Amino acid sequence: MRHFLTFICSVFIISLSSASGQAGEVHIVHCLKGCPTGAPESNDLIIREIFALSSNDATKFADWVAYRVTSETIGTSKSLNRDWEEDPFLEDNETLEPDDYKSAFNELKTDRGHQAPLASFAGTVFWRSTNILSNITPQKSDLNQGAWVALESAVRDVAYARKEIYVVTGPLYDPNENQMTLPRADESHNVPTGYFKVVATAGGAMTAFIFDQDTDRDDSHCSHIKTLADVESQSGLDLFPEAPSAWPTGDLNAALGCP
Repeated sequence: MRHFLTFICSVFIISLSSASGQAGEVHIVHCLKGCPTGAPESNDLIIREIFALSSNDATKFADWVAYRVTSETIGTSKSLNRDWEEDPFLEDNETLEPDDYKSAFNELKTDRGHQAPLASFAGTVFWRSTNILSNITPQKSDLNQGAWVALESAVRDVAYARKEIYVVTGPLYDPNENQMTLPRADESHNVPTGYFKVVATAGGAMTAFIFDQDTDRDDSHCSHIKTLADVESQSGLDLFPEAPSAWPTGDLNAALGCP
């Protein structure tokens, strides 16, 4: 792990040394009620203009990605390029490269699945950041193009209606399920067996979801609603470490199109 945290603010790059021994508060706009805790200390915390993530050196994927969608960040993604890029903030042995995904669709039926969605930030000049591979995982096409994208679209609908919405998402790993590996990858890695996504408002409304990697394409995202406790138990993370004990205060089920 590199012994610093890298922050990008417009064109400025600020590095805070973890060796300085000085503790302080770091406020990250992408995280509601604090950024998730519980990830390995060896992880790299990467903060970009439109999302923050914690990249796991062992799995080669982010343990969590947090982002804030507003009515202004949303745009049309169909005409935008998917120019996949290795994360420049990570060492070569900490991340995958674009060539590692070759043949993945043909052999595993997986897409390059965005954690922070391209369409949610296509209205910004920073949308290309969503194509950096630390924000990508091998996600089964049926999930990625089915319930996953339906939930992403529902989140954008809420952002339009409520002006902003917060999301934290990431992979899950079930040791009892078969572990896929990318056929062309030359680094050790762990392909997720599932995913979580938690959608919340600043006012305290929240709905959580868990998806198996093998989710059917025709599944509704609404059939995958779980409790926050379920997600935190399976992920091993405290997703909202600064939330009060009485939080959440309600749910977003109806707003997300779920009865």
